[in-house]
Amino acid sequence: MAWAIILNMEVKRLAIVIGLTTMIAAADSGGGELPNMRITSPAFAESETIPETYTCEGRDISPPLVFTGIPEATESLVLIVDDPDAPDPSAPKMTWVHWLLFNLPAQLKGLDEGILKLPEGTGSGLNDWKRNDYGGPCPPIGRHRYFFKLYALDTRLDSLKTPDKPTLLQAMQGHVLEQAELVGTYLKQR
Repeated sequence: MAWAIILNMEVKRLAIVIGLTTMIAAADSGGGELPNMRITSPAFAESETIPETYTCEGRDISPPLVFTGIPEATESLVLIVDDPDAPDPSAPKMTWVHWLLFNLPAQLKGLDEGILKLPEGTGSGLNDWKRNDYGGPCPPIGRHRYFFKLYALDTRLDSLKTPDKPTLLQAMQGHVLEQAELVGTYLKQR
């Protein structure tokens, strides 16, 4: 009985060592970043409700965001926040753009809550309110989904001034190394 327990412990230990060795080898051979690129927020979890503070019913400030696993070859980051459920989730007619940022530094670890001073060199595009800042969730009807999409690019987009979303997406074509997204939801309370 004791030898079976010891053998089981050794098998588990061996499995851990093999797993770690495989992960290290994959990273060294260019088999991918560990972990893959992610965007998260300490304010809300994936597919959970965005707190009112970050909406038109609250302070309408941007939520804190955390970026991890950025590929080594990244030259700049792009952040697009949009709502594909506009105006009514049961009959969506358009994707409403809430925030566009480009030329974010590749080494950036995230964005602070309510950020006003963007990192040097960062550009901002026009959202669907024709502003170049964050506009929080403000759904006219129903619970909407809000996609926070982070893109790692192999270039900077220095030729852009204040692009709209189609112009930004066109400039990004052929330059996306990896992308990640975080989805939050919101339903107006008042």
